[in-house]
Amino acid sequence: SYLNFTEGKDLATLKTKLSTDLKTAVMGSWAVWIPAHTVNFAFVPPAQRLLYINTIQIGYNVFLSFLGNKKADVEEVKKE
Repeated sequence: SYLNFTEGKDLATLKTKLSTDLKTAVMGSWAVWIPAHTVNFAFVPPAQRLLYINTIQIGYNVFLSFLGNKKADVEEVKKE
């Protein structure tokens, strides 16, 4: 929402963006972080855990960046 307002977009655009992308972001988070932390605490030595999580975080940030910059189509929201 912060970026929405700094880019000069209105509240309706924010609502559209949230309704189209929030579910994808949450499901993506669960799909990445639950297995990543399971592997991290089960198999990665303590000295290497931060490096492992930071490596996963780079890929996850790329995913969020693509999701955040995707155009929210108003017609998609109306269909649901």
